[in-house]
Amino acid sequence: MFSGANLLFLRMPEQILILDFGSQFTQLIARRVRELNVYCEIHPFNHIPTIAAEIKGVILSGSPCSVRDTDSPDVDLKQFAHLPVLGVCYGAQLIAHKSGGTVQASQHREYGRARLSTVNHHNELLKEISLDSQVWMSHADTITSVPDNFEITASTSSVKIAAFKLKDEKIYGIQFHPEVTHTLEGKNLLRNFVVHICGCQQDWTPDQFVETTISSLKEKLGNDKVVMALSGGVDSTVAATLIHHAIGKNLFCIFVDNGLLRKGEFEQVLLSYQGMGLNVKGVDSKEKFYSALKNLTDPEAKRKAIGKTFIDVFDEESHKISEVKWLGQGTIYPDVIESVSIKGPSATIKSHHNVGGLPEKMKLKVVEPLNTLFKDEVRMVGKTLNIDPLILGRHPFPGPGLGIRILGDISPDKVRILQEADHIFISQLRKHNLYDKVWQAGTILLPVYSVGVMGDERTYEQVVALRAVVSVDGMTADWSHLPHEFLSEVSSEIINTVKGINRVVYDISSKPPATIEWE
Repeated sequence: MFSGANLLFLRMPEQILILDFGSQFTQLIARRVRELNVYCEIHPFNHIPTIAAEIKGVILSGSPCSVRDTDSPDVDLKQFAHLPVLGVCYGAQLIAHKSGGTVQASQHREYGRARLSTVNHHNELLKEISLDSQVWMSHADTITSVPDNFEITASTSSVKIAAFKLKDEKIYGIQFHPEVTHTLEGKNLLRNFVVHICGCQQDWTPDQFVETTISSLKEKLGNDKVVMALSGGVDSTVAATLIHHAIGKNLFCIFVDNGLLRKGEFEQVLLSYQGMGLNVKGVDSKEKFYSALKNLTDPEAKRKAIGKTFIDVFDEESHKISEVKWLGQGTIYPDVIESVSIKGPSATIKSHHNVGGLPEKMKLKVVEPLNTLFKDEVRMVGKTLNIDPLILGRHPFPGPGLGIRILGDISPDKVRILQEADHIFISQLRKHNLYDKVWQAGTILLPVYSVGVMGDERTYEQVVALRAVVSVDGMTADWSHLPHEFLSEVSSEIINTVKGINRVVYDISSKPPATIEWE
């Protein structure tokens, strides 16, 4: 499921239900609603939850599909009777199509910026939306006619029915995307729907989340013991802190050195946890991981080997603690989304280290206090918990660590080379006050050798790629435009000081189409 069903609230917050028809922008809709301090959940169009009292409105997402296709995603709108509904792009076309309107293929794909040439400011959805306001279109079909009980509320120069409302009903449709930043007044439109039309109170805040989550964890866990793996990253640290506030000394944390951490990271992480009361034990298991990874080159095979070895090590250490009943995990919303594949919503891109494996082997119940939050929301919760800003500001680091930043087979010597190069890159980012301007950065060791010249000698050594991206939550990302002088300095230091590397390149790919990690 995409939902936060595992997160218990003493009082379920008011929420907006977002139905996912497979749009690449669905998660952005959720983010924009959350920015209004209103809770929302994403559910697949074909796995709709019970419409409980706390659901105040429904948003239908876009989709790469066409409503004209016989097997296109569909939903019975009657189950949302008496609830406000907003259809976005495909969602709007679905409302029109099911109501007897006409949806046809456009003469040309309508993609990019457009301007609203007419706006009905008496319509509650479009209040304070400017005439000539810039919006973002992204659709191949368009609504060409609507029934008499539809009121056209906005147009562009090329799209007559850019927005509509069903007369005497709180059902709305727009053929542009309010969730993307290119729609300059999109947040105002979503506020109109969520706050003014649906009547949500805007009281879902980090403080409220912390209070209700700790209370629900106390009720759920009681005097039970919880074991949890820590990584030194934001997600596991915030999740562990929440659980610690709920059950104190009954939380047992384990930090495993898999031999694929950054230079000095094992010692630094253990040091950073001192004084936090998290009861952390460090375990050196480098050789077990290197043995499991020997001769593996396929990315998924490496991920699975790392995951299996971690499970074995963690299981062994956990059995040294008596009567453990729960496994704590720092799973966040994008982890859940990227690990689920059903018809319509996001396809599985890669196996994820947080979802699956451990609970089955260890026969433990799972507690995931962050599985409804995006990364930036986790950081806000961490700030509310007074966690060290150095931990909260730490760049995301993949669970398999350097194992997926060494392309091809892995050896201790390759790990050493990459650790040294990566240490230079990250240290220089901090030195030049660029670290906090980058969402995630890392170095990738390529299975490529190139000719070089050092002194009077020819070299034939490996290549590393530097990767730095700007993002909000990792769902989409753009490559970071780091200064050329900075990149030149980093390249020179790596080549001059790291034996085994004679060439440095910089990755200028965005996500999508590329991913942030190379494997």
